[in-house]
Amino acid sequence: MKVAIQGIRGAFHEIAARQYFDEEIETINCTKFSQLFEIVRSGKAEYGVVAIENTLAGSILENYSLLKDSKLKITGEISLYISQNLMALPGTKTGNITEVYSHPMAILQSNDFFSAYPDIKLIEWSDTASSARKIAEENLLNTGAIASEYAAKLYGLEILAHEIETNKNNYTRFIIIHKKSQDLPENNKASVCFELDHSPGSLTDVLNVLRDHGINLTKIQSLPVIGSPYKYYFHADLEWKDRSKYDLALNKIIKTVSNLSMLGEYKRDEMFNHEAFE
Repeated sequence: MKVAIQGIRGAFHEIAARQYFDEEIETINCTKFSQLFEIVRSGKAEYGVVAIENTLAGSILENYSLLKDSKLKITGEISLYISQNLMALPGTKTGNITEVYSHPMAILQSNDFFSAYPDIKLIEWSDTASSARKIAEENLLNTGAIASEYAAKLYGLEILAHEIETNKNNYTRFIIIHKKSQDLPENNKASVCFELDHSPGSLTDVLNVLRDHGINLTKIQSLPVIGSPYKYYFHADLEWKDRSKYDLALNKIIKTVSNLSMLGEYKRDEMFNHEAFE
């Protein structure tokens, strides 16, 4: 099965893809998210794995827009713990490192660790896995990378320091996208988008419907409607225990919003179990 991911082998997208799918997969590596969506839309890959939000960095707004415009459907999700590690060629000592390459976010997440090494130059690179590959392929001495343990193993590097990220509650949520929706009995989560007029209380009306039908709103994100200045649409993630109540709520919401689109119904990832909802 072919699965499109952003980044090269060893990227966190690949780790998420291999954890989500039980069967053997072939990854199609994309340099841009727009390319990933196009590959799935064209049928060159059955599925795509797309980062949508991070517990530290927040929402990846570009991917909300790409999802809406692509007409692809969300069929699943997975949350992945993001652990950053300092690595280098085997035999390298941390004290001998003069430069470290990685994605800007990985560097930002590891600032506290590197404050103890003020002489190390931190260099922004395209992504974590490619920084590890660069060191291995170019045999760069006294040079480090910040990446996953999987990337270190893949490119034959030695980990000098494990879990160097400052905040240990670092998770990225990935969505699984496909050309068609999957109506399965275990589905208990949905992603929708809609527009509202500027009348007072229009969003409150939607939220009240969700509350009255026992629907848990786990995410709401506003994004601009392209070509309509100061007009926005809302992306919402909804969870339910009773499918019939969810259907009733959706039918009521349709009457109060405009341009409602179903982005996908799927089974929620149980890593973050919303206790209040249960």
